[in-house]
Amino acid sequence: MGTTSRPIVQTMGFPVSGARVAPCSMDSTLSDTTLGIDFGTSNSAMAVRQGNGPARLLRLEGEAVTLPTALFFNAEDQRTHFGRDAIAHYLAGTEGRLMRSLKSLLGSALLQDQTAVHHRMVSYQDIISLFLQMLARTAQEALGGMPGRVVMGRPVHFVDGDAQRDRQAEEALRQAALDAGFVNVSFQPEPIAAALDYEQRIPAEALVLVVDIGGGTSDFTVVRLGPDRAGRADRSADILATTGVHVGGTDFDRRLSLELLMPLLGLRHQGPTGREVPSRVFFDLATWHLIQWLYAPKALRDVQGLRTGYADTRLHDRLMTVLRERLGHRMANTVEQAKIAASLQNAPATMDLGWIEAGLGSEVTSEGLERHLAGLLDQVVACAQACLREADVAAPQLQAIYLTGGSSALRPLGHALQRAFPQTPQVVGDLFGGVASGLAVSP
Repeated sequence: MGTTSRPIVQTMGFPVSGARVAPCSMDSTLSDTTLGIDFGTSNSAMAVRQGNGPARLLRLEGEAVTLPTALFFNAEDQRTHFGRDAIAHYLAGTEGRLMRSLKSLLGSALLQDQTAVHHRMVSYQDIISLFLQMLARTAQEALGGMPGRVVMGRPVHFVDGDAQRDRQAEEALRQAALDAGFVNVSFQPEPIAAALDYEQRIPAEALVLVVDIGGGTSDFTVVRLGPDRAGRADRSADILATTGVHVGGTDFDRRLSLELLMPLLGLRHQGPTGREVPSRVFFDLATWHLIQWLYAPKALRDVQGLRTGYADTRLHDRLMTVLRERLGHRMANTVEQAKIAASLQNAPATMDLGWIEAGLGSEVTSEGLERHLAGLLDQVVACAQACLREADVAAPQLQAIYLTGGSSALRPLGHALQRAFPQTPQVVGDLFGGVASGLAVSP
């Protein structure tokens, strides 16, 4: 079932397929080559720079230079799939387990928890390393050897307000990269990397607010850029401030799911006694990296026990169908695609849930996006404004707001930034590849 698999190699003891991998030696090191890795919550990208040349993005899946940060552990043939191939196998109904949003676990106590994968117990950090090893082999195949230097992107804060956990998160990601076969691994904040990419294309010096809205975080940098500054080895004086908040595209999806889909399963439903059905199951079901826990036997028993709290048991039937048939990730994907369509088309996008119950569905409208996401976008804009205050820069001094990260394309975000910075033009960069390119040219 699903898509056609590519040749299989052994990765961390697991047979893998669905990615551009090759079973070649990792002994050859290219000392003059820098590899930039944007390991994202939702999507990942890699760019390479050889010597002082320009950065170029690497193809990761077919002709695509971006790859969904997703793994699918195929229970039918015990193979591991990555990216679009992973999602395709899951949506095609192949028996197995889909994992996304793994970056969200960095800095969390869950990172070292173990889970069963292909009849083995492995930690979630090991699973991150498995994904990075696939990237390592893809880079090796493209370059003819392993890069001598690797610069990985990181959010301004992996964990808000906890410096120790933030350091632990970076160290865990470094160790996962080393375990995957990379060497000489360093880090660069993602909005700074985006700024370095933007700098390659501007003709004159500019004071810029870089806005990087990814799947898990929103990060900001106020930075001085320009052709005369680009060649400097030390750019610390040009970076006036950085800020970040743990709000991103997956949070937008979660909010839309809670507002538009979870009520169809019982969220805010009042039972016979007038009390609402407990809400935790719906919050977990709307959160990518928590969905899988709801499929465990104990979780299913607990949710089954909620039935007496429903006045309309059809809602409970739907909830149990989603959990028993493991449709949670499909619901999450449906919300994500509808969000993108409604934003790009500025028109309603239908969410057909007929695979849960005939005729069931909902829709995302442009007005709904603005209304449901207003609170989250307020947090994002407040963080951007805080970045300007830390930099001691007034909004009229900015020459541009540079947008990068996949969630930066969200129309309500552009509207919110325009209201906050009405005099500053917005420049849309390479939303999915810009950070990787900037990492590759990092000094």
